[in-house]
Amino acid sequence: MEDMELSALYRTYERTPKNTATPRQLLKIVLYGYMNGIRSTRDLERACRKNIDYMFLLGESPVPDHTTISRFITLHLSQCIKQIYTEQIEMLLELNEICGETVFIDGTKIEAYANKYTFVWKKAVTKNLSKLLAKIPEFLQECEEQLGQKLLHSEEITVHTLKRIKKEMEKIREIEGIEFVYGTGKRKSPLQRMEEQLDEYLQRLSDYSEKLRICGERNSFSKTDHDATFMRMKEDAMLNGQLKPAYNVQHAVDSEYIVWVDVSAHCTDTLTLKPMLEEMKKYLPFQYTEVVADAGYESEENYLYLEENGQLAFIKPQNYEISKTRKYRNDISRKDNMLYDEKRDVYICRNSKELSAAYIRRHKTRSGYVIEDTVYQCENCNRCRYKRECIKGNNCKTPMKDRRKVLFVAKKREKFRKECMERLVSDRGIQLRMNRSIQVEGSFAILKEDMNFRQYSYRGKDNVLAQSVLMAMAFNINKLHHKIQNKRTGTHLFDVAKTA
Repeated sequence: MEDMELSALYRTYERTPKNTATPRQLLKIVLYGYMNGIRSTRDLERACRKNIDYMFLLGESPVPDHTTISRFITLHLSQCIKQIYTEQIEMLLELNEICGETVFIDGTKIEAYANKYTFVWKKAVTKNLSKLLAKIPEFLQECEEQLGQKLLHSEEITVHTLKRIKKEMEKIREIEGIEFVYGTGKRKSPLQRMEEQLDEYLQRLSDYSEKLRICGERNSFSKTDHDATFMRMKEDAMLNGQLKPAYNVQHAVDSEYIVWVDVSAHCTDTLTLKPMLEEMKKYLPFQYTEVVADAGYESEENYLYLEENGQLAFIKPQNYEISKTRKYRNDISRKDNMLYDEKRDVYICRNSKELSAAYIRRHKTRSGYVIEDTVYQCENCNRCRYKRECIKGNNCKTPMKDRRKVLFVAKKREKFRKECMERLVSDRGIQLRMNRSIQVEGSFAILKEDMNFRQYSYRGKDNVLAQSVLMAMAFNINKLHHKIQNKRTGTHLFDVAKTA
């Protein structure tokens, strides 16, 4: 820690703190606490008063209270945690503890510091908003009939529009000298009832608009932590598939060290690979040439991105495990079990009938990437004895006798998948796949089981990222210590066990 510059951390202070622990000392205390499973700020304060290890780290500085430690993490570390993390990775690179060539990437979901019953679903808000927008014109039309004045001038119904109409009603109230009454036994005037109803609609419209703004591209968020998204967790106490507010935490591991951390609101890993590699390119002084990930990261967009950046993809195909089963190999409806004539660009089914390219279908992913699917159709499937086995799906409204076999093939993705499979089954690919399951999945096992890190202590994405990086830095220091003790420094990959 003494060799780290920490200039980015000191820049977050307007003036150098006096008569208290320095930012470097506070960082030492927090990291040492995280290394030993102490993450509560009150427990850290207690340890600084009673534990000689923390007293040594403080030196002659006074003991910081828990609010000082909490503010240090949320107000200062959260602003510069990536720069501090980069310094640690550069030190590991100088020590030859990381190779800088192969990176293993995986993700896990960690529960947010939020109430699991404070959910807001985007679909429900959109539905209620559409119902409200259908009610408001009818209500305004009734108001125009009673007031004899035009209120809605062929404009879109927004919060601004309703506020303008409310001001016009207030002007009518002042001109006519109408007094609003409250309490039992008093009759409200028609204008008062209209204005109160308008206030209710205005409040609901503002509320729905704000919820949709917070949601953004996500499908949900928590009222307690707006940055948390409801996800399906593996740790399900009720065993009923309950969704909980959580963050998708991504780890990039090299030589058993966590070299980068990212926090995402996406429930799946497909859209997290590109942003994470872009951040690593921005902060790290080197670029990895081999990227190893599991089937959750496979997509045409990710394949293309890695190729354009000169990186080799070792990504397991989504159908890798199921393709080894007997049921998959005997399924005649799959294109993988059909003959393909590359020259004529046709698939040949079990009944020796040809499926030729009919047209190209284009559709966008959530990130905006356009995928082109070539649609292959069979000319005639009538009187085919394999029709029931080949054409599946009971949701189609077309009768079975009128249906014909259709295949959707993304040729660009299939090309990338074939090249990736050739690398995966090579000796190098087998070694990297084995190391991925040991190194990156092992990092999550240590964090969750050994360090008992299963829920965040802070709210907001910036604070969550700061705590995630602190956990990674503590993990790296512990890993370096264990490697020194076991005389394993300088090792990067585990060798594949040789069978007799």
